Amino acid sequence: MRRYGKHTDEDDIRARPNPKGNRPRTNIRPKHEDASEGFVLTVDRGRLTCLVEDRTVTAMKARELGRKAAVVGDRVGLVGDLSGRKDTLARIVRIETRKSVLRRTADDDDPFERVVVANADQLAIVTALADPEPRPRLIDRCLVAAYDAGLEPLLVLTKSDLAPADKLLETYATLGLAHVVVNRDELHNGDAADRVREHLTGRITAFVGHSGVGKTTLVNSLVTEDRRRATGHVNAVTGRGRHTTTSALALPLPSGDGWVIDTPGVRSFGLHHVDPSRVILAFPDLVEGTEGCPRACSHDEQDCALDEWVAEGHADPARLYSLRRLLATRERREGD
Repeated sequence: MRRYGKHTDEDDIRARPNPKGNRPRTNIRPKHEDASEGFVLTVDRGRLTCLVEDRTVTAMKARELGRKAAVVGDRVGLVGDLSGRKDTLARIVRIETRKSVLRRTADDDDPFERVVVANADQLAIVTALADPEPRPRLIDRCLVAAYDAGLEPLLVLTKSDLAPADKLLETYATLGLAHVVVNRDELHNGDAADRVREHLTGRITAFVGHSGVGKTTLVNSLVTEDRRRATGHVNAVTGRGRHTTTSALALPLPSGDGWVIDTPGVRSFGLHHVDPSRVILAFPDLVEGTEGCPRACSHDEQDCALDEWVAEGHADPARLYSLRRLLATRERREGD
């Protein structure tokens, strides 16, 4: 039965109100061209602390970003309350294109990637020479991740007062790594900071290392006192450090020309996400020799052209050994 006549007046039609009192959904998302630029300093339970000009602003991710998450080091666009006052909240509506992404997985058979930091230029791998004992295998894994991400690695060896650095440095001599060796006294009197800062100026440097190696102590020596973080100690029974850094945090150098990013201590550095063919790019003296390799060559098989390339004197055999040692750290078998 027709409720209204053929020629009804629009004013006579009753409109059912929206029971939820909200606006109808739409697929049209705002563009936010006027969003202010920010730099993500840290992420904590869905709240992001961002630097906007000279202010720190608390923000959350806008719904229109979907599952795309912002991480420390990201350049983002923000709207809303950007005053930085207490109890105010802005929205991150855009994540700019990243120039680099440092990733890791929990294990080699874990397909879930975890983004450690974005837009870093350098990866400082911090390792103690004793208490706890150095873990070359973890260093190798960090190097592979750095090369895959296009970051320049920096090896920082701490606690040289407890053990010499020569043997460990010899292991990585053919890689031509930049390195700094410091002892515990230098970490506290500022001498270590002065030497390390020479490698940090003008860069965004992420610091990684397992717990107890003095990573956060070193980072604290590089920044102003008001930005320092809590530190822990090594367990005398297990020889392992206690996690005191639970989230990544970007801190400016006092000079204002560079950033250091302190990351939580790691127990493992999975490389499930790494394409082995990218690791060779860190060995420019070997790249040309791969032209004769069979398709999908692992660079550690019988028909690998690098053996002949090195035998002809185009590169140091120690360099090929270093490449193959790094590739061997990625233990995940294809098809597993």
